[in-house]
This record gives sequence, C-alpha cells and structure tokens, in this order.
Amino acid sequence: MDARQDIIQSAEHEYANLRAAVHGLDEARMTEVWLGTWGVRQIVAHIAGWHREMMPALERLARGESPYADGTYDDVDRWNARFVDERKDVATADLLRELDGSHRAFVQAIGRLAESELATGGAARGLVDGIGAGHYREHAAQIAEWPARPTR
Repeated sequence: MDARQDIIQSAEHEYANLRAAVHGLDEARMTEVWLGTWGVRQIVAHIAGWHREMMPALERLARGESPYADGTYDDVDRWNARFVDERKDVATADLLRELDGSHRAFVQAIGRLAESELATGGAARGLVDGIGAGHYREHAAQIAEWPARPTR
C-alpha cells in the first residue's frame, strides 16, 4: 500500500473510532465538563477547528510550499481555546455535522498531496497524522474512558 492510501486508511479508521465514542451521547453528556474545562462538545469543536485551520497549510504543502510560518502555532492552547470559543453557540448536532464535513475535506486534501510528502519523514506526514489519525485516536480514547468515571 502506498503512503497516501495508508495514511488515509488510518485516518478513516481512527475517525470511525472517534465517532463511535461520541455516538449516542445526549446533550447533557456532550456538554458535561470532565477534561479540564472541556467536555465532548469542546473536543468536537477543537478537532473541527484544527481541520479548518490546517486546510490552507495542506494546500500550500500540495504546491510544494512551507505549510505555515515558523511560530504560527507555538501557543497551541490559545488556538484550542479560540476554536472552542468560536463554536460555543453552535448547536451540538451542527457541530457534529461540521466535524464530519471537515474530516471529509481533510481526507480530500490528503489526496492532493504528493506521495513523497506523505511517506515516512515527508514534510506532510507529521502534520497529517497530528491533525488526523493521531488526533482522533487521542480524543477517542479520552472519550471512551470517560463514561466509566464517576459523575460528580
């Protein structure tokens, strides 16, 4: 399997796990704060926010350019807070639709990247995994563990 297919397949698999972890949660559970100041709703907004933010970076990589200027994302916590705050008034069902749409756009953008950029050590590999499969895996695991925690 080539690098592009491998990374897309991994992203799709981990995204399915993320959506399975969220599936069936009602509004009260989606909005319950349990991860610092976040709940599942904030996690969803955060992931979709990174998808949106990285689309231009992936387009630049596809043109053979640097994805973004050095230092742009040094304060990740500020970016995370911004993504969550921007979507605070959006209905949860709409946030989930946004997440699905942003994931589809993300996968399409991966398809436009050169194979060499996606290969191990390629310029796009770490970025794509960090926004895709690795990111989904991290948050799916947190969400999957959370229902077992006692409620306060």
